[in-house]
Amino acid sequence: MLRPPSDADTLTLFTPSGPDAAAKEAFIDSHPLTLSLRADPDFVESRPHMKIPPAWRQHNLTGGTLIGPGKVAVPPFSFSEKEGKEFVQISHVGTDLCGHQGIIHGGFLATMLDEGLARCCFPVLPYNIGMTAKLEVNYKAPAVADQYLVLRAKTVKAEGRKAWVEGHIETLPEDGKEPVVLATATALYVSPRQASTMAKVYPVT
Repeated sequence: MLRPPSDADTLTLFTPSGPDAAAKEAFIDSHPLTLSLRADPDFVESRPHMKIPPAWRQHNLTGGTLIGPGKVAVPPFSFSEKEGKEFVQISHVGTDLCGHQGIIHGGFLATMLDEGLARCCFPVLPYNIGMTAKLEVNYKAPAVADQYLVLRAKTVKAEGRKAWVEGHIETLPEDGKEPVVLATATALYVSPRQASTMAKVYPVT
C-alpha cells in the first residue's frame, strides 16, 4: 500500500500530450477565475483524477476513459473549500462528447455534476467517502462542444452520514460577459456504513 499523492502533488503530475492539450492547460491555468481561486486561502487546489494510480486510470470513466483529445483534453482544475462548503471545477469539453451534433451529451453533463457535487461534500462525510443516493438534473441551455465549462457546487446540509448538495454547470466567463447556466442539479450523498473498511490501496506500478 502506498500513500496517494497529496493535493499539491497532483498539480505537477499531468503532462500535456501535445500542443493542443498544452494550450488548453495554459489557458485554464492563467485564466482570471483560476487565479482568483488560487489566491483564496479558503480553497485548496488539486487535480483529483491524478490521484488515481496510472494502472487503474484506464478503467476509470472520468479519470481515464473520458480524458484525452476531443474529450476532456486535460484533467479538470479543481478548487475545494477546506470545510466542504463549496467546490469549483474548470474544464474543457471537446467535440467527441456529443449527443446531437456539436452539442455535449446531457448524460456527460450529468456525470460531471454527479462527481463534482460529490467532491464538494466529501470533507463533511465520515471517512470522506460518499455514494450517490439521489441526483436530479435540470437542463437549461445547450452545451456547445469545444468550450470551457465551470462547475460550481455548495453543500447545503450535512447530517450524520448524509449530505445534500446543489450546483450547476456554466460557461467560463470571457470578455466581461456573464456566464450562461447550462444545467443545474441537486443531490444526496450517503457515506456507506462500511466506509471505515473501504481502504484506499495504491499498488506499485
